[in-house]
Amino acid sequence: MRFGLFDSGVGGFTILKKVTSRSPNISLIYLADTKRLPYGIKKYNEIIEIAEEIAFWFSQQNIDGILVACNTTNAIALDVIKNKLDIPVFDLIGSASSIIQDSRVGVLATPSTVKTKAYTNAILNFKPKTFVIEQSCPEFVPLIEKNKIKSEEIRDVAIRYLKPLLKENIQSLILGCSHYPLIKPLLSSLLPSDVKLIDPAEALSLKLKLFIDSKNSLNTKKKYLVNSKFYVTSDPTNFANSAKYWLDVFPEVKLVSLQKKAWVS
Repeated sequence: MRFGLFDSGVGGFTILKKVTSRSPNISLIYLADTKRLPYGIKKYNEIIEIAEEIAFWFSQQNIDGILVACNTTNAIALDVIKNKLDIPVFDLIGSASSIIQDSRVGVLATPSTVKTKAYTNAILNFKPKTFVIEQSCPEFVPLIEKNKIKSEEIRDVAIRYLKPLLKENIQSLILGCSHYPLIKPLLSSLLPSDVKLIDPAEALSLKLKLFIDSKNSLNTKKKYLVNSKFYVTSDPTNFANSAKYWLDVFPEVKLVSLQKKAWVS
């Protein structure tokens, strides 16, 4: 079986690592729309159009399922992906929300995701009496993409974003953007020890593993380093360097276009 995975950039690496740790023989096609990142500050209609383009591209890739590694697309255009692709869709928001146990939950997410209240609505659907507070974090993704994860700048930004959540005595904190687990050590250092960090990739990867096990069709012994293919919409060399940093591999990365005008030769 082969699955698609898409994100705006390197954030999807956090999903890839979780998925392959649970299902090491999985075959993945990773698409990063690096040309148009960050998604988290775009308007709804832009995200919907991008989702349509991504769905069309993946419809040509002969995949058996798709992993929505971008929370912003998940929040705004999950229905677009589901309607355009007649295959199983594995999403972060629904997966994470289904495992919430605490009564006071914080969410760090992009501005576009926060506007939808997608995490709040999904959590309340599973656990109606939960108090949920969402914090918009527009500066995180650009800093992470520039690999400034150990800078004083991102530390100051994190302190500012966490302050209103800590005032509400949250018991757990959802990392509501696939980029944010890349700064998990920083966030852990700034949070009280009793606040749980929730990476939605954990729940998504478990859901995917259960699906794969039910099909019982992954007989190959190859690992994802061999089986996975990487595509970007800009700067493949930089993306390959990022993969080397985060994944300890230097993959072949191919350049593709998702623009509708490129579909017609």
